[in-house]
Amino acid sequence: MKPRKGMAVLIILTLLVTIMSPAAFAGKADVVSLGADLSKAQQDEMLREFGVSLGDVNIIEVTIQDVTEHLRGIATRDQIGTHAISSAYVKLLPEGAGLRVDARNVTLVTEEMYANALVTAGVEDAQVMVAAPFNVTGTTALTGIMMAFEEATGQRLSGFAKDAANEEIIVTGDIGAKIGQSEAAKLVQNIKEEIVKRDIKSPEDIRQVIIDIANELNIKLSDEQIDQILNLMKKISQLDLNIDDISRQLEKISKGLDVVKDTINENKGVLQKILDAIMAWLRSIFGTE
Repeated sequence: MKPRKGMAVLIILTLLVTIMSPAAFAGKADVVSLGADLSKAQQDEMLREFGVSLGDVNIIEVTIQDVTEHLRGIATRDQIGTHAISSAYVKLLPEGAGLRVDARNVTLVTEEMYANALVTAGVEDAQVMVAAPFNVTGTTALTGIMMAFEEATGQRLSGFAKDAANEEIIVTGDIGAKIGQSEAAKLVQNIKEEIVKRDIKSPEDIRQVIIDIANELNIKLSDEQIDQILNLMKKISQLDLNIDDISRQLEKISKGLDVVKDTINENKGVLQKILDAIMAWLRSIFGTE
């Protein structure tokens, strides 16, 4: 092989290894939280579900002790569970991109509930995927998302904000079991936005907002449910939330894995164009000698 050809082949091989590596398209800050009670096979299944490999992302483990610590005084033992199963993938997005949430095999927490609670916690501009190998409540994943976001950004979320977010998930889930998950998520979201927009802090005024919005949505709440939401909103009213930030973060929540699949297909398209150009160059080099 002549020197020029040998150098060309070496350059091409280096480019191909770099381009074809999944890390070429994965953000360095991507983090996966895995439930500590998953088997090795189930961990591998979760990574496949998220479309990543071990070398592409940082991995953290979430134990049932982590979940218990986050939900102590907020959730019942049944809601917490005894095993850490649900896992999450967090990819930071450019500023202004908002939250994109997808959830699979979780029964207590819907995508909207995750997104609403994450905004409360201070998680923003991120693609979040939640999955489990079988149906679970999904509370481990919420803990994992917040831990993964902190790992990815290198910054700690407010403990008070995380407590409020965890309580929001539990309260919304409880009410959703009675009136429907989508209805409960919409109810809590609308109440929160009204409280934040009008900077309402008086318990009496918060209670009236809850009643008014429930009536607007044609939802009948018991006194106990109103008190649950009231206690939650008293905490949320003390957070430094901004209505414009809430709207921006929730605007682009994705449904299903379509966004992820589209991104993968786009990356494949780019890769194919690069490979075609490289192969044409190779043909030109070896075809003229």
